[in-house]
Amino acid sequence: MKRRLTAFTALLLIFITCTSFISSTQAEDDIYGYWWTPEKKAKVKMYKAKNGKVYGKIVWLKEPYEADGKPKLDKENPDPAKRSEPIQGLVFIKGFVYDGDDEWEDGTIYDAESGKLYSCHMELESKDKLEVRGYIGISLLGRTEYFTRASE
Repeated sequence: MKRRLTAFTALLLIFITCTSFISSTQAEDDIYGYWWTPEKKAKVKMYKAKNGKVYGKIVWLKEPYEADGKPKLDKENPDPAKRSEPIQGLVFIKGFVYDGDDEWEDGTIYDAESGKLYSCHMELESKDKLEVRGYIGISLLGRTEYFTRASE
C-alpha cells in the first residue's frame, strides 16, 4: 500500500508540475496577436522578438494620412532623424518581460502624439482585455488605458 501511495504521489507531482508549466506558457503567449487601442484609432500587433521580449507595432491607423494625402509622420519625436518616419509601422511598445503572473514589466511605451517615452506595465485583465499603464518614475504617477483584442 505504501508503495502505491508513493507512486501515486510521484505521478501527482509530475502532473501538477506539467500543468502549471503549460498554463504559465499559455498565459505568457496570451498577449501575442492584435489589439485595438482604447478608441480604436489604431491596431497594434504584439509579438515576441528574437531577444525574447514583447514589442508592439502599429499595423493599422484609422486616419493614416494627413489632409494633403501624405502619411502621418512621427513629427513630435525628440530625435529629429525619426520625425520623417510614418506612424503606421512604428514600434512604440518595447522590451517587455513576462513576470509569470499575467503581467509584463520593464518595458516602455512611446506616445507619438506628444513625443514622450514612458515606463510601462501591462497586465491581462482577461484574454480579450489588456491593461496598459504608462508612468514616469513610479506607477502611481501615470495613466492607464485598456486595449481590446482584435482580429487580424
